[in-house]
Amino acid sequence: MTGGQPMADAPGWSGAPAGWNWLAQDADGRWFWYRTEPQLNWSGGVWRSHSRNQRLAAEGTPDPNWDATLRVRPESGT
Repeated sequence: MTGGQPMADAPGWSGAPAGWNWLAQDADGRWFWYRTEPQLNWSGGVWRSHSRNQRLAAEGTPDPNWDATLRVRPESGT
């Protein structure tokens, strides 16, 4: 899990809702904010969390290393 290092088309933390401290990209390129830490779901090519705890952040370019995109908000202390 990375902290705040920029990724090619990752949305900036300024767009994250308050209290949504995780960001990750699915295999299809879509980025999501998460209110709770998501879990990797290899078979589905997605990061999983209850639907109330995830929100689309941005449409991005698919990344073959999508499973390494989970980031925590730098100032969250999580």
